[in-house]
Amino acid sequence: MNEILPPCPECSSEYTYEMGALLVCPECAHEWSAAPADDAGQDQGQPIKDSVGNVLTDGDTVTVVKDLKVKGSPTSIKVGTKVRNIRLINGVGDHDIDCKVDGFGPMQLKSSVVKKV
Repeated sequence: MNEILPPCPECSSEYTYEMGALLVCPECAHEWSAAPADDAGQDQGQPIKDSVGNVLTDGDTVTVVKDLKVKGSPTSIKVGTKVRNIRLINGVGDHDIDCKVDGFGPMQLKSSVVKKV
């Protein structure tokens, strides 16, 4: 366990521990959220950009710039496929776009494989 937890904001105790999604101080019993609340689900300091450097926002329409193999599907998402009404998230790995792709359903994409329309 090499993870360093922040000290308690109430009493500055260094003996904090995790309990589910919360951090807990054993000395003063203060509980607080481990992650700061973020409406967009992304780091506000760095905007999410597409494959050519355009800044993406929620609700944008993008096109896929390379063929994407879909696990569990015999077909792939082809170059030029339009994806409408994207939502920016902090997904698994590098996946930072939540969307619905016609013919495939809901999925997460990497911003590096799409281009803003």
